Amino acid sequence: MRIDKLNAKQDGRVSRRKLRVAAYVRVSAEKDAAIASLENQATTYAEQIKANPEWEFAGIYEDRGISGTKEMRPQFQRMLKDCRSGKIDLILTKSFTRFARNTVVLLETLRELKGLEIEVIFEKDNIRSLNESGELLITLLAAFAQAESQSSSENQRWRIKKSFEEGRLANGCRMLGYRLENDTLAVIPDEAEVVRQIFTDYLSGMGIRAIAKKLNLQHIRTIRQKEWQPCSVRALLSNEKYTGSLLLQKTYTKDYISKKSVKNKGERTQYLVENNHEAIIPKEMFDAVQEEMKRRNDRLGPKHPYPEHKQMLFQGMIVCAKCGRHYWRIENYTNRAVWECSTKIGKGKSCCGNQRIAEEALISATTRILGTAELAETVPQVLKEIYVLGDDSLIYVFQDGSQREARLECGRRRNNG
Repeated sequence: MRIDKLNAKQDGRVSRRKLRVAAYVRVSAEKDAAIASLENQATTYAEQIKANPEWEFAGIYEDRGISGTKEMRPQFQRMLKDCRSGKIDLILTKSFTRFARNTVVLLETLRELKGLEIEVIFEKDNIRSLNESGELLITLLAAFAQAESQSSSENQRWRIKKSFEEGRLANGCRMLGYRLENDTLAVIPDEAEVVRQIFTDYLSGMGIRAIAKKLNLQHIRTIRQKEWQPCSVRALLSNEKYTGSLLLQKTYTKDYISKKSVKNKGERTQYLVENNHEAIIPKEMFDAVQEEMKRRNDRLGPKHPYPEHKQMLFQGMIVCAKCGRHYWRIENYTNRAVWECSTKIGKGKSCCGNQRIAEEALISATTRILGTAELAETVPQVLKEIYVLGDDSLIYVFQDGSQREARLECGRRRNNG
């Protein structure tokens, strides 16, 4: 028997493709120092990858102000999507704590990447994920990191509880009309006048959407320098701090992994501190606004006639093709839900005249496009965005980048007022 060894090519040369290398960087705070550190890491990695003749630059993925215990980090998920699409061979990152602090998320992600034959190099920890000892070391280190994160969270919870018991704000305060100075809320006169005008307008009969529109036309911005939306006006009108009192622990963090803030409905002790600081709104006026808000809500009937999953089904997904802003869900006095461009809601038809969409028509069109009535499970998994072109035309953009056009056929609203 004769065995001959054959080269890959007749001339003896074997072609070798460059490794497509990406980098992942993350900081959990939006502070200037943290952002500067992240930008320096991104620049360093880009230069390092481009300087290696055997590597091909595949991009830098940056998540800013997001905890490593969270799996749903936008750039982290985009990187994984590109890995699954075969666009990346190697990932560089500073340490496994930058990659993920949640042990389960870290190991599941690395095992998926291992199955795709994609290696992750943790530079600070000097670990390569495809090495035989890599997974064992990562498991041990990640467990320690998660325990540290839990301990830190518990310490912070204790500190916040202690602050509440002493009647102090635990995490600062950003709101129109006040600034926190030496642990005391100090009135900002110009902003306080805006607050008083909002309360006065509401008691004079103006609606929340009308007040938001008025503020935007006056070029007045929220404390975060955003345009006013109905929800931001409602939040301001409901804030007891304007009466000089503090209601502490209105929300709380559910757990240290998700870090999701939820409304406190009695699960945690609340603390009411009266006469804590100078009031902008008299208590009598504030109470009158709360009564008026309740009266208007009662007059309009049940606010949510649909199941909760239907209320939030398309939230943040519908985009106006004319101005680029998102659509908002609103309900009229007959409890019919419609979707309308937020620019139109905030600034009026003169700034964006795109059409209003009846929710029943939207659900019908989506059911036809997806071929299923089980939208609660299907929509978040397969759809990315829905663009409203106008004239009853919609463009559905799927998670894989593909697109399909649909028409609104029933229950449509041509009223653009």
